[in-house]
Amino acid sequence: MKTNVGGIDRIIRIVLGLALIGLTLTGNIGVWGWLGIVPLATGAIGWCPPYSILGINTCKTKQS
Repeated sequence: MKTNVGGIDRIIRIVLGLALIGLTLTGNIGVWGWLGIVPLATGAIGWCPPYSILGINTCKTKQS
């Protein structure tokens, strides 16, 4: 798996995932908040399957 999720994108995913999970644990939203695991995982790993399929890459590339 090649990393395809860049810095800002990863931070947003992690924050959003933690917020959704936190809201679920406090009872503010229903069980759908557990979907926050998906952005949390993709942000932590740095790889997003739909990005691979669509050819999207938000990582900065190194120029030689």
